[in-house]
Amino acid sequence: MGKDKRTKKFAQVKRLLSLKDSRLKPKDRIKRKKKRTANPENISQRELPQASSAMYFNYNTQLGPPFHIIVDTNFINFSIKNKLDIVTSMMDCLYAKCIPYITDCVMAELEKLGRKYRVALKIAKDPRFHHLTCLHKGTYADDCIVKRVTESKCYIVATNDKDLKKRIRKIPGVPIMYIAQHRYSIERLPDAYGAPKV
Repeated sequence: MGKDKRTKKFAQVKRLLSLKDSRLKPKDRIKRKKKRTANPENISQRELPQASSAMYFNYNTQLGPPFHIIVDTNFINFSIKNKLDIVTSMMDCLYAKCIPYITDCVMAELEKLGRKYRVALKIAKDPRFHHLTCLHKGTYADDCIVKRVTESKCYIVATNDKDLKKRIRKIPGVPIMYIAQHRYSIERLPDAYGAPKV
């Protein structure tokens, strides 16, 4: 006699008692919650931020020569390490006139760094750099730059900070200038012919 061949049962579900079964005690009978019908008066509205008028799809129409570039603390430090003159290297990258801007927060950060970064502070005090005054509390430069860029989309942000780059990439239409291969490069700006192709 051979063994009885049985097929394996897949997706077998344990049988449950219905809530109306007489074997269940009244305390074990859980009432099912009724689905609420949506009241048209209580429909919530989503608040979306107003799209900038400078944006034409992904292209920012406010960007054009002369370019306004907000410079971050570490961008100045990396420029010194790579022996790059900031204004001329920016012009070599974009093939146009560039106006570098420095916020009060960046100046405060450079002053806090002490004597080691006195060369960077001297470069930041150059008359070619335009100063932007900050009206907010605190001296955290990253928040200041992100706030400025979201309010007006006419700036390019020059930074080598990974966290700041990540935050700025979430804002549409703001190009990022950074240092790569001992020269300036830019991302999210289609007109930058001087930038090295990565």
